[in-house]
Order: sequence, then structure tokens, then C-alpha cells
Amino acid sequence: MTFTTEAAARLGIRYPIIQGPFGGGLSTVELAAKVSDAGGLGSYGAHVTAPEDMAALTRRLSDATDAPFALNLWVSDHDPGGEHPNAAQFERYYPVFAPYYEELGLSAPILPERFHHRFEDQIEALLEARPPVFSFVFGIPGKKILEECRRLGIVTVGAATTLAEAEALDAAGVDLIVATGLEAGGHRVSFLAPAEESLTGTFSLVQVAAAHVKAPVIAAGGVVDGRGVRAALTLGAGAAQLGTAFLACAESGTSQAHRDLLFTESVRDTTLTRSYTGRLARGIRNRWIRDMEGQDLPPFPVQSWFFGAIKAAALKQGRDDLLSLYAGQSAPNLKHRSADVLMDELISDLPSARAA
Repeated sequence: MTFTTEAAARLGIRYPIIQGPFGGGLSTVELAAKVSDAGGLGSYGAHVTAPEDMAALTRRLSDATDAPFALNLWVSDHDPGGEHPNAAQFERYYPVFAPYYEELGLSAPILPERFHHRFEDQIEALLEARPPVFSFVFGIPGKKILEECRRLGIVTVGAATTLAEAEALDAAGVDLIVATGLEAGGHRVSFLAPAEESLTGTFSLVQVAAAHVKAPVIAAGGVVDGRGVRAALTLGAGAAQLGTAFLACAESGTSQAHRDLLFTESVRDTTLTRSYTGRLARGIRNRWIRDMEGQDLPPFPVQSWFFGAIKAAALKQGRDDLLSLYAGQSAPNLKHRSADVLMDELISDLPSARAA
């Protein structure tokens, strides 16, 4: 059985189910391949991948599945003040993080040559690697990039948090648009207005976007089961993208501590925070989030760089109080810890009347 929608057809997949891309090392080839093999679209968040590693990553995914998959990049690779490491910036912000470095037995970090890979270098490598689908967040790639994607047969998928962003993506000629609501776990990927001013709910955004853009719309945020997928399709989406539900699966790159917390009452208390990377994201409230409230935090990716060492050490020491714990607002309804089982249920719950 297959279930045809325009979105699924454009992506070359059998079912309108997409695994959300996870950044920061949380994506895995295994998870993406399992979702793609099952008839959905597996995704890999590549925004921390070095340009010179993009071809090898694409080959690993191609070797793992014969079905389409997506590589995801962040178009905006820094916020104002976050492009070039400098001593003054270190002296201003390190005192915020110093107590945690000391608590975890870490030495003060040494300033790197750069905080983050340049999008311009990453996209050049991605185009050379030629994945089936290129998805992106935090902006719109330039006209030449989108034209080259069309020439190479790479399907483009852009993310919007407001109707204005959806219309901008549509005007640029992006193939599909992810309408991602405030319920979603992970980053708020706004690019036309501050994230705090771009907090439309998923199903409101899906309805208005579907009515105002030509490209098929993908619903993201607050969808963790077949009921959510059906609701998204009913409201005009051509597919649904699930993040937290796949993050909870053993095949993801999350820590065991993170996955276990997703099945506890802790997920009832998620919040939006800039404490992980400097950009607004939704996660489970813990000591780190509480401690960072009211602090003078550096911009992205400086915050991410300072916190990265803390997070890695906390993970090694079995501490979940100092981890980034991404989770969406529908996480209390999570049921499955296996991508195979989750996909089977999502597929079986698709409206049979529209199956073909």
C-alpha cells in the first residue's frame, strides 16, 4: 500500500511522513535510513558537518538506503556578534560559564579559529555531494543555489514559522514548505522577525500557509502519532514532519538519559530557551535552563561553543541537569522507542480511503 499526496510525490516517497532533522550530532545514518526504507523521508541534520565531510556523509546515507533522504543545513550560520572569536568577547561571557567548567572538572576553553562552519562552504560541498533532498532552516538560500538545486534535481524544502516566511519561501521557488509551529521541540527557525515574535501554533500556521502558497505544505510541531498526521492532512498539509517522536527512538543520536526522560513526567514542563545555543529552542526545563534565565548570554554560535564542553562533560558524568533536552509539547503522548514500530503505526493510521 502507498498513500499519495502531492508532497509525497515531489519527495519521491510512499508515505507523507518525514523524520525531522536533528542538529548537534543527534542525527544518525541508521535512523534516517530506517525511515526512508519504510517509505517516509529520513533526514540528517548536517549543520555541524564540516564541508570536507559532506561527501562522505552523503555516501554513507546512499549506501544505507536506496530511497530518498534529506540533508539539512542552517542558512544563517551566525547571529550578530557571533562570527569571529575574539578575546574581549571571551572575557565578557566566560564568567557566566566558569562555575560549570569548574564543577565538571574542565579547564577553561581556548578560543577556536572559528565557532561554526560557513554555510557558503557547506552548501558548495552539499551540491557536489548531490543528496536527493536539501532541507534548510533559518533563512532562504540565494537564487543561484536554488537554481543549481533544480538543475541537479535536488528537491528543496524550507522551513517557516510565520505566514510571511512561508510566502517568502514560496516566492523564491522552494519546492516544499515546512510550517513549524511553536509546539515543536528544538529550534525556532525564524528568519524574518525575532523568534519570540514568531510563535504561531502549528495547525493555525498549516491552514493559513496552505491557503496562501502554491508549494505543498508540511506540518511540523506537536505531531507524535498517527492522529496528529491525520489532523495535519485534514487541515491542508501534504505531509507531516515528526521530530520528538523519532528523537525518542533508540536509533537516534540522543543519549540514553535524554530518551528515558522523554517517557517521564518531565516532558510536561517544556519551555523556550536560548540557553542551549543562543537561538530560541524548546526543551525540557532543567537546572541549566533555570540557571541561565536572566543571564547576559552570548549570541549564536558563541553560546553553543561555551555550552558544548559543559554538555559533553555532563553526558560522560551521567548528569541530565546540565544537558540540552529537546522536546516538543506533545511529548507526553510518546509511546514508541523503535523507529520501525513508530513507522508501522504511523503508516497503519493513514486514512485508508485516500490510499492508492
